Amino acid sequence: MEEHQLLIGGEWIESERRTEVVNPATEQAFATVASASAEQVDKAVAAAAKAWPEWAKLPAVERGACLRRWADLVDRDSDALARLVTQEVGKPLAEAHGEIQFGNSWFRYYAEFDRRIEGEILPADRPNEQLFIFPQPLGVVSAIIPWNYPSAVAIRKIAPALIAGNTIVLKPHEHTPLSAIALGRLAMEAGVPPGVVNIVTGPGETTGEALVANSTPQLITFTGSVATGKRIAKMAADNVTVVSLELGGKAPFIVMDDCNLDAAVDGAVFARFLNCGQVCICNERTYVHEKVAEEFTEKFVAKVRELKVGDPLREATKIGPKVSRSELEKVDQYVQEAVSQGARAATGGRRLTEGEFARGYWYEPTVLTGVSQQMPVMQKEIFGPVAPLMTCSGFEEAIALANDSPFGLAGYLYTKDIDRLMRAVRDIEVGELYINRGPGESIHGFHTGWKQSGIGGDDGKHGLDHYLRRKTVYLRYDA
Repeated sequence: MEEHQLLIGGEWIESERRTEVVNPATEQAFATVASASAEQVDKAVAAAAKAWPEWAKLPAVERGACLRRWADLVDRDSDALARLVTQEVGKPLAEAHGEIQFGNSWFRYYAEFDRRIEGEILPADRPNEQLFIFPQPLGVVSAIIPWNYPSAVAIRKIAPALIAGNTIVLKPHEHTPLSAIALGRLAMEAGVPPGVVNIVTGPGETTGEALVANSTPQLITFTGSVATGKRIAKMAADNVTVVSLELGGKAPFIVMDDCNLDAAVDGAVFARFLNCGQVCICNERTYVHEKVAEEFTEKFVAKVRELKVGDPLREATKIGPKVSRSELEKVDQYVQEAVSQGARAATGGRRLTEGEFARGYWYEPTVLTGVSQQMPVMQKEIFGPVAPLMTCSGFEEAIALANDSPFGLAGYLYTKDIDRLMRAVRDIEVGELYINRGPGESIHGFHTGWKQSGIGGDDGKHGLDHYLRRKTVYLRYDA
């Protein structure tokens, strides 16, 4: 069994405790990683703080060159990195390859900002003066990432932090630490200076708490659950640390009677079952206009029944296992609760436990009909291969139902009506809206949540802005 250490100050460091990494398709542990103590987390932050001044002073083009070398190595090792993602998360290998390619695009995109981080020159209010606003790096950044995209989200945090001139301490999720560790090895090979990138692995309750409690970092960027995000925000307030939080989602998927129905069915299936439904922008609740509800449901259920569940290393597999037993049990609890309240499983609705599914965390792709807006399955984030369907009487009701949620991360609308389209842009309370297409943000957009889905965000120039602070200078030149 492979053993992995912490990356602190350019060195691989052992710890007293270790955590097993389990393949969710087999329930077999295939590696162990060090669990960083509070003292080791503090050492990682200190290493990042020590490395920061020299890294920040480097010309941005040199930092950009470093990111490009790193990206080249990710391309070189993409097959191995994809298989590692599949082992850790259980997602089909084709999806894992997509994650590696998409994640690596952030390295190349943010490397382009080596000549694009701009300040401002403003007219002064007094004679013989000039007013400047300079963008400058924050210092040390703490990044805590989830398990569903362990490689891509790591790069999503690292690339903008480094091009802005910051150093970083990254904590991957304890279920999926190996992708981040692999990126750390490539960072050293790419010539990233010691201490610029540090990786501390371990449980959130210990390693994560220690990282958030440390007063040195100037930004905590987190992707994960609402409950954890709220706790991070409270702890960060004690140190007046800036936070960027991308939290849970409960994306509404609205299907109007004038849309291309086949396209809507395909989009709804893709938006629900990508990565076994373990995506924060997944279609979590589908609202279908009553005029097309019967036809949509029939076609949707038929498509879901075609989804192949199985070994994620097989080419034909579309649905892999859930990432852990606790996640599997949570999904099953939502389904059984909904059925007990009057919902009906049009397909699926059970755990898979026989034959090739005797080991692993498998759940049958499920469609629930007869649900009501008040059911927990329509209010809480499922994060699994379960699609609850509701009918609506028209566009106004669909918008009201979509906004009846504490979440506001993503939403979907299928319609050909320009009036409906523009009103949705104005009225749907989400940070990311997909119209007549399935999910998949662009690296130069802005991935942000409204309401309890978060504050701050990632991607593009607006995501980069979180990694910078600004200094205003008033220069009098006739002194």
